[in-house]
This record gives sequence, C-alpha cells and structure tokens, in this order.
Amino acid sequence: MGASSDAKEDIAMSSKGEKVYNGVDMDFDDDEDDDDEFIEPTGIEDLGEDMREDLKKFCKEASIQFFNEYGLISHQINSYNYFISNGIQRVFDSFGEMIVEPGYDPSKKGENGWRFASVRFGKVTLDKPTFWGGLGDGKELDMLPRHARLQNMTYASKIKVNTHIQVYSKKLVRSDKFKTGKEQYVDREIITDENRDILIGRIPVMVKSDLCWMKGVEKGDCDFDHGGYFLIKGAEKTFIAQEQICKKRLWISNNQPLQVAYQSELKRNRLIIRLASDASRGGEKVLTVYFLSTEIPVWILFFSLGISCDREVMDLIDYENPDASISNILFASIHDANENCEHFRGGKNALSFVDKRIKRTTFPPGENIEQCIENYLFPNLKGLKQKARFLGYMVKCLLQAFSGRRKCNNRDDFKNKRLDLGGELLERELKAHLSHARRRMAKALQRDLYADRTVHPIEHYLDASIITNGLSRAFSTGAWCHPYKRMERISGVVATVGRANPLQTMIDMRRTRQQVQYTGKVGDARYPHPSHWGKVCFLSTPDGENCGLVKNLATTGLVSTNVLKPILSEMYHCGMEKLVDDTFTKLTGKDKVFLNGEWVGVCDDSLTFVMELRRERRRKKLPHQVEIKREGQHGEVHIYSDAGRILRPLLVVENLRKIKSLKEGKYTFRCLLDKGIVELIGAEEEEDCRVAWDVKYLFMEDGGTSQIKYTHCELDMSFLLGLSCGIVPFANHDHARRVLYQSQKHCQQAIGFSTTNPNIRVDTLSHQLHYPQKPLFRTMTSDCLGKPRAPLGHKGFMPKPEFYNGQNAIVAVNVHLGYNQEDSIVMNRSSLERGMFRSEHIRSYKAEVDNKESSDKRRKADDCINFGKLQSKIGRVDSLDDDGFPFVGANLQSGDIVIGRCADSGADHSVKLKHTERGRVQKVVLSSNDDGKNFAVVSLRQVRSPCLGDKFSSMHGQKGVLGFLEYQENFPFTVQGIVPDIVINPHAFPSRQTPGQLLEAALGKGIALGGLMKHATPFSTLSVDDITAQLHRAGFSKWGNERVYSGCTGEMIRSLIFMGPTFYQRLVHMSEDKVKFRNTGPVHPLTRQPVADRKRFGGVKFGEMERDCLLAHGASANLHERLFTLSDSSQMYICQKCKNVANVIQRALPGGRKIRGPYCRACESVDDIVKANVPYGAKLLCQELFSMGISLKFETQLC
Repeated sequence: MGASSDAKEDIAMSSKGEKVYNGVDMDFDDDEDDDDEFIEPTGIEDLGEDMREDLKKFCKEASIQFFNEYGLISHQINSYNYFISNGIQRVFDSFGEMIVEPGYDPSKKGENGWRFASVRFGKVTLDKPTFWGGLGDGKELDMLPRHARLQNMTYASKIKVNTHIQVYSKKLVRSDKFKTGKEQYVDREIITDENRDILIGRIPVMVKSDLCWMKGVEKGDCDFDHGGYFLIKGAEKTFIAQEQICKKRLWISNNQPLQVAYQSELKRNRLIIRLASDASRGGEKVLTVYFLSTEIPVWILFFSLGISCDREVMDLIDYENPDASISNILFASIHDANENCEHFRGGKNALSFVDKRIKRTTFPPGENIEQCIENYLFPNLKGLKQKARFLGYMVKCLLQAFSGRRKCNNRDDFKNKRLDLGGELLERELKAHLSHARRRMAKALQRDLYADRTVHPIEHYLDASIITNGLSRAFSTGAWCHPYKRMERISGVVATVGRANPLQTMIDMRRTRQQVQYTGKVGDARYPHPSHWGKVCFLSTPDGENCGLVKNLATTGLVSTNVLKPILSEMYHCGMEKLVDDTFTKLTGKDKVFLNGEWVGVCDDSLTFVMELRRERRRKKLPHQVEIKREGQHGEVHIYSDAGRILRPLLVVENLRKIKSLKEGKYTFRCLLDKGIVELIGAEEEEDCRVAWDVKYLFMEDGGTSQIKYTHCELDMSFLLGLSCGIVPFANHDHARRVLYQSQKHCQQAIGFSTTNPNIRVDTLSHQLHYPQKPLFRTMTSDCLGKPRAPLGHKGFMPKPEFYNGQNAIVAVNVHLGYNQEDSIVMNRSSLERGMFRSEHIRSYKAEVDNKESSDKRRKADDCINFGKLQSKIGRVDSLDDDGFPFVGANLQSGDIVIGRCADSGADHSVKLKHTERGRVQKVVLSSNDDGKNFAVVSLRQVRSPCLGDKFSSMHGQKGVLGFLEYQENFPFTVQGIVPDIVINPHAFPSRQTPGQLLEAALGKGIALGGLMKHATPFSTLSVDDITAQLHRAGFSKWGNERVYSGCTGEMIRSLIFMGPTFYQRLVHMSEDKVKFRNTGPVHPLTRQPVADRKRFGGVKFGEMERDCLLAHGASANLHERLFTLSDSSQMYICQKCKNVANVIQRALPGGRKIRGPYCRACESVDDIVKANVPYGAKLLCQELFSMGISLKFETQLC
C-alpha cells in the first residue's frame, strides 16, 4: 500500500525537509490486503499479556516515525506553504474588479465623453528570493538565507500578479426590446486593453518553506536549523501562534441578555438572536434578531423567508416538550411581531418591513432586499427554506440554553479556539496593505483619466513599496493587523528568535499566545482547562503578566491546515442525506450534520454514521486531519476540516492487532495512519474517546472484575508535556514550580552550542560552551528526537545533543566552610582549570555609512562619512589599520576604537568600546545591505571561565551562584579518589521539594558504573527500588551515600556524603556583565547627578528603600554623604531679609570700580546674605519655578 495522494493537503511536510516517497518504507506482508478492514476488531484481551513489551517497543518506534515525519515546527512551515499556494491567491481574488471613475471636472471633459478604468487582478506567481549583485548587466543572483543574515537584508520573494486594466468610455446603445427587455443600455467602448504580469511587492520567505532555496538540500548551513522563521533586515523573526475564538460555529453566550451568534466565513456580517426582556411588555422575554445593523423581530424574519403560517415556524424550531416559560417566550415574540408590523403574515409585508429597517441604517447595503438575504443571511445555504430551517435551529439552540438543556460555549475550551499561524496572519496583513495600494492607485489613476492627459502603464500608479515596506515594518515592530478591528493593531504576534541554544529556538517557534483586552484579571483565561490535556503544556508558562496567556505546544501537538479535498461525497456515501429546500418535510428523528459549522445534511442514525466516517478515515478515504464529533444528546454530528485545530496522535486500541503484520523498522508514520493503527485526534473528538494513559493501563482490571474498555491509548505520558518539560528527568517527582523554572527560564538561558555555522553569522551577542556533553540519563522525548547510533551496529539511540546544554559534574551534597549557604555553590578550581564550564562570549559591533555610488541624494561634502583611521580624541586607535578596522586577533580593551569612522570635515564618528567591554577580534565583515548602505561588523571573542558570582542551575530548577573556588586538594575525597566538582547545600532540597535531582544523581551513578537502566522519563520513571538495587549491584551504598576523607587533614569524616553525577547548566547571567562600581565619573549636564547607565560608567542607584534602611540604622551622616556629598552637592546664596535667592553678579561701585559677588536684587543690598549647601537638583527646581513666575522663600538658620 502506498501513501495517500493528498500528502500535500495533509500535515505531511517534515520540518527537516525530508521527502517521504510513496511505498518506499511501507513494507507489509504480501498476503495482506484491504479486505481485513471489514473484519470485526479484536479486543485488547485477545492480544495476550506478552504483547505488553511489544506494544511499548512499538510506541517508541511509532513516536520516532512521528518526529521523522512532522518534526517539531511543521505547523509553522505547513501554514506558510498553504498561504503561498492558496491563501495569497485568495487575497487578490477577494477584491474583484475595481472601477475608477474620472473626477468629473467639466472643463476637462473630452469630445468622446468621460473615460473610465477597470482594474482586475488575476493569477499570482511567486519567485524564489533573489538580489541584485551590483553588476552592470542587471542580472540577479540567488539569495540564500546566509546572504540575508550576513548582509542585513530581507529574505523575500517577488510577488508578480497578472493585472488586467481597461480604459473605456460609456455610450448608450439601442437594442431590440422584445429580445432584451430594454430599449437601450450602457455599453463599454474600449480605448485601451492591457493584460500582463507586474511586480506588486515583495513578501518575506520562511526558511525551509517551498519558496526557500534550502528546502530539500542534503547539507544546510546549520545542522540544528529546521527553518520556520523569517529573515527581516538580517534579524530572525518567527510567528507566535495566536489563539482566536472559532467563528465556524454557533456561539451561545451566557452574558445577559442570552444570545446566539452566527458569522459566515464568506461574509463577515454577524447575525445575532437575543433573548431580552421587553420593558414595554412588562419585562416579558422576546426573541429579537440583529441583522445588518438593525433590529428585527424573529417572527417577521421567518415570514420574510417565505414561511406561510405560525405552525410552520413552530415545526422549524422543533422544540421538544416546551414548558410554560418557553411557550411564553414564543407567544411574546409573536405579539412583538404583531406590534411592529400588524399584517406581516400577508403577501410580502414582512419582506418590505425588513427592507425598510435595513435602509434606515447609517450605512445601508447597495443591494436590494432579495440580494441582501441571499448574500448576507447564511450565504452558504442557497434556498430561502434552508435559511429558514437554520434560523429555526438557532432559535432552538437559544431556547435550550435558556432552559438549561444546552451548555453555553466556553471561550477557554480549545474546541472553541483556533490557532492563527503564518498563513492566516500574513493573509490578514497582506490584505490591509493591498487595500492601501489600491486606494493610492485609484487616486493617481483618476487624475490621468481626463481627456488632456495620458494614461501610463499600471506600474506608474501601483506603488510596489507599499506592500514591501508594510510587511517589513509589521515584522520589525511586531504590530499586526487586528483580527476584526480595522484601525487597531495588536502586539505580540512576531518575536525575535532566541539563539542562546537550540532548545530556546524550538521553544520560541512552538509558543502560543492568547490576546486579552487588558493584562489584569481576565477570569479563567489564565487557568488550565481540561481541553489543554495533551495539546499544550500545562507546566511551561511565563510568570508575571503573561502567566497563563502564553503557552507552549505539547511535544506531539500538531496544528491542522485547511483540507482542500472535498469530503461531502464521502459523507453522502456513509449515509448522509442532503438538506431539503422546503419547510413541510419534518426532520423529527433525524440527526443534523454540520461541516465546519454549516448545516449540510441529515442522517438517520448518528452513531452508525460517525462510526462509518471514522472507519473511512482509518482507510485513508478521508483526510487524516478531519475531526468527527457526535453529540448524541442534541442529535448532531459536527465535522471539522478547517485550519488551526490542535491535533495529537493516539493509538487506536481496536486496531492494535495489525501491529503483528508490520515488519520491524519498515514502516513510516504515514503508513500507520493509513492502516488505522494511529489517528490524529482533536480537542472536540477527544470528548468521545476513552484514552489510556499508557500501555500498561490497557491490561489493568477494573476492581478485579474486568478490563476497562479503552478506545485509544497514549504513545507516552511524557508527550503530554511540552518539549522543555519532557526532557527534564524525574519531572513528576519535583515540585511543579521548579519544573516551570527549568522549562521556562533556565533551559532558555543555558549556554550551549547554539549553531554549527558561527563563522558565517554575526549575532549581536552569543555564547558557546567549549565542551558540551549529553547527560547520562535518557528520556522518551530525547530518544525519539535522536538518531540511531551508527558505530558497530548498536541499536541504542543517541539523544538530541543540542537540546541538552551543560556538562555532567560530580555533585556532593555537603556544607563546605560556610561558602555554600542559601543558593551558593562551591566549585573545584582544578576542574575549571581543566576546562569545565568554559565558554566563549562573542559580541558584534555594527556601523554603517552611505554608499556613494547608490546614493542619489545631494549632500554637502562635510556630511559624507566613510570608514577610516583618524587620530581620535575619544579613544585609542592603536589596533586599527588604515581602513578603520582592527586586524583579526587584535586585543581590544575598554576605551579602544573598534570601528573607525570619520567625516570629510574631520568630525569623528567612530564606535568605541564601552566600560567593561573587551575582547579579541575574531572576524571583520564588510558588506552592503538592500538599503544601499555599506556596513561593517567586528566581532570580539572573549573566553570566560566561571568566576565568583556566575549563575548555574541543575535540570530541576535548583539555581545557584558560585560562592567560592576551592583547590582540589582541600576537597573531601572518596576511597576511589573521586573528588566532587560542585558542592551544594543540603538545605536546598527540603523547601524546594526537588527529590528528582537526588534520583538523577543516584541513577547517573548507576549508569556510570555500567548499569543498563538509563531512562528517567517523566510519569514512567524507574522506581526508587530499581535505582537503589542497580547501585547496590555495583558495590555502592543503596542510597548513594559514600564515606569520604578530609582533604585538609586526611582524616575520615564521620558523616556519609551523598555524591553522584548530575547534569548542570551554566547560565548567561555572569558577574562580569553585571558588576557595577564607581568612584568618580560622568554626570548629567542638566542635573549634575551621576548618569544611570552601567556601560557609561554610571553611578549605583540609591533609592527609597535603601534610604529607609539607613534611616532605620540611624546612619544619618552616611545618608547625607550618599545623597548629597557624593551626588550633586552645590551652593547657593540666600538673602536673610527678603528670604529670596541672591544672584552672583558683576556690579559697579560708586567709585567706578567693578566687583563680582552675591547681590540681592529685591533688597538691592549685599548685607545679610548667607551661603547654603543645597543639592543641585533643588537649585535647578528653584530656577525652573522662577521662570514660570513662582518665587520660593527660604528660611535659613546658622549652624
């Protein structure tokens, strides 16, 4: 059996760019055919107890194939691929024909009358990214991602659209009235007709997408790069999936008044039915429809759709066994309709009433009432009677919600949400900029439609820079078009990809965000919801204002794309009947079938229909990502094939017997989907499933009587967590807060080996660990993301090395000389000298100048800035060559010039190293960007060994700061001579509740001694007895304690010390980057207080709380010194007579001699003037108030 032919329509693209060919890896037994699909499925009890280990092995192999097929960021790439293949064409088609009318200036009317223009967009084509190489022949070169990254360019593709423009005049033409029904009509007289492809702008290209040059290449720039991001002016940007309310279903809101809303996908007009109290009728509840900005009684709207009597309306509503309250609502609605339109039941009175109400609105539509009902009222339903049936169904849902028979929609439930990714977001943004470009084009074209002017080619009017610059600005600022408010923009849609380590990069691209109106209390939006199970991680979320609003996808979470294959034919084949276009056929006893929220048919038995549909999906006759949900209580079947639903793979229990027919290692995940062994389940369909947490639960008995009947089974329980949580060993043993710290903070701040192409990157700041290691333990997630070990044919799996960023250190839990109190740790100086946790700190400095050749602006000669060496007054230029750049290997210190720039006038514009910045020049890059400017980048490298104050963390959120470096000979040692690398305080465990770190150390100790039990997967970890037994078999203490000897005296220490290898991470927070000191330094020119920036050699902030501490200690002299003497001490003169400020001026004495000194202008004397010590800020305030006409009086007292 081969793979399904609709692989492009499903989620089949791997983020690794690998191709899955039909039938290559799908090797089955020859005697198997499709007839076995009709065999009655076998229960789990028929598989036998011996199948448990085989099932566990199969789950691991299936998980490996899942990640080989989809990767981790396929949702980003698939959404973008769908946009460039279908979405961008839909954007241009949505505008239709544009008619440009002349300005109707009578003085400019020609002999042939007014000229008009018609513009229509056609087929859109996208080229792969190219750029102009600067050669005279105008030939463009292929732009690779590394070119855009190095040259600060945007990795973008040209958008070419087939544009049809007609310039014509209108004339009256007579016709045969008997044939056409009109005596004359207006015809077009074509003046010019042009149809050709034009460049309309550039759109950013996602790396590893179908438009990218790197798709499908065997060897990319970086082994850790899986794509999924954009390059905007050299910066890497990615989309954050936006959680939006699903518009493809009836939305029943429990806000008062109770209402049900419908919004079509074709037209964005909403139809709302409200159950509100009518004050004129004594508070009775009536049904009212809000349609096209007007209010219409629901009974009148029914009769405007062709309903003839009240009995027919009641049959359409079809409310079973109405009680008195429901009957009162219906009767009150009828009376309300009678009061608004007395004779609405006769003729077309109801239709004319609706027409009058719509035309009375502020912005009435241009169509007549029949066209309004056809286009805006349930546009997917064609007949009026079908529209009336759906309106009756909406009324029934509202009445059921009022009586408590139907639940209102929960906006926090994931079945009511959709994730907007690159496809939907780019479609929205492109539509806004294209609309702007069309408006500008119409205004420019309108001026040239007069007879005395010439119509130019369409490129003259259609500005391509509007779309190019608009999209680039949106990516750079992160401000995106609001989903439904035209004039507003939202933030938090685009984020810069973090490159501290590959795990942080993956986490950034698997993040979701829920937009709220304000960041305060938002109800239940921040709390976990049961529908999050298996779809988003319930642990990893940031703290602060975004807590609970920013989430991360679970490890096996996928996001669906639109299914292009029509599925209605398969639904008819499975027993669905078409929805009749009449109102007399009763549908009592039949179940409704909805496809993406639209009523498409009915079926006799929803249970049989749903079972048959699912069976067809498992036979690959339906796309795998179609979601099928049965609501038996309401007699409805909901089927969804739209984009944005989170799906996850689950084992189908009834088809597990087919595993025996699979050959080991000879199948792909697509094959498992086609055979129905695994299927993708969404949030809504999962409500109908009974899912076992693990394979072992399939064989458990319920109370000792019988086995529980499960429908599906998890591949592994750790897949319920996110990527960063799933690789934490023994995560289920730790406090949730500690796992959150590790998954959300420490793993993203850990220094690792971020890329394998650092030589062709110029990141502003990057860190690299010299000797990264993989941990001793293994988890299910790391194994499935790894690759088979090649040498000597071993079948083990090597964990993904880039997702673990740290080293294995021998950690002892002990108190060492009091230097590891609280969160301090003591490290072995000799281990650090051998290279432990040694890292490389690389910082890049950028500067740009204008390109003389490409710049067409006329500038003064003095304004031209070039690179070059100039004897600078602001820094040292000893390491610069004549071109203004330092040579590779130059050792630069604080205050040196790193890039020399000077103007022709001699002005110095050089880039200087700030305070505490230093390093050795690693590379110098000189290039030009797409703005026509030359720029230079100089990277400085600095090797850093851990020093006091650097921050470290284990995999369990146990962060610590290096407090002391001890010599190895002073450390305690074991009988085997093992000396710990790190000593942590034992008080770190009881309050933090992280026994997982102790278990990791014990397990790692057993693995280092040759133990075979290596897995520390969350929720399926080894028992404590197994870990201790493995240690005991190796000849060590069961509990990991060891007898140690003092390194200072050589005596045996009485207490036993717990010691074992633990995986530790070095974080980016280093004391060298944070240390701040100052004696004297620069002050602000206005306030004369020390500046605030550390890199400008600023002062240490002394705030309110520090002041309170000194007051509490009674250290008033110290406080006076801090806030006055060492800050902005100043002096001013005050007149004791008038209590005003005296000025220091130069005045003439009676003898003609001039003298300079304090003088009171108010008293006109120099007597009784005293000198007072005041802060310069107080003196400045006095002067500013004096400039506003406010004079301050000062009381003085001699001391």
